[in-house]
Amino acid sequence: MAGGGFCTLPNGSVVVAITLPSPKGGAASGTPVRVLVHAANRPRALTRLRNAGLSSVYLRGNAEPPTPDEITAVLHHPDGLLWRARPERAQELWHPIRALLRPARAVPAGGTA
Repeated sequence: MAGGGFCTLPNGSVVVAITLPSPKGGAASGTPVRVLVHAANRPRALTRLRNAGLSSVYLRGNAEPPTPDEITAVLHHPDGLLWRARPERAQELWHPIRALLRPARAVPAGGTA
């Protein structure tokens, strides 16, 4: 089961953070990922994740709420939907969700993509 949590901001919007196993064929295959989403409320946040391709995402409880750094990252990103591998490495930056969910490109026989 995925761990996660949420934080309600002073303006009433919500930041949801969920730790998920990496989708098959994703950019970080085999490594759990931390996904952040900013939305007007929790149901809308989960709907945004489902619409992005993470179809069976549920938030039960608030065991792993977003940290202040995670909240800052998602609020300053234009999409409001980010991920990075977990456990976090200080050098790794947050990535837009489309980088996680796009299919891996096949490298042609010449060796360049």
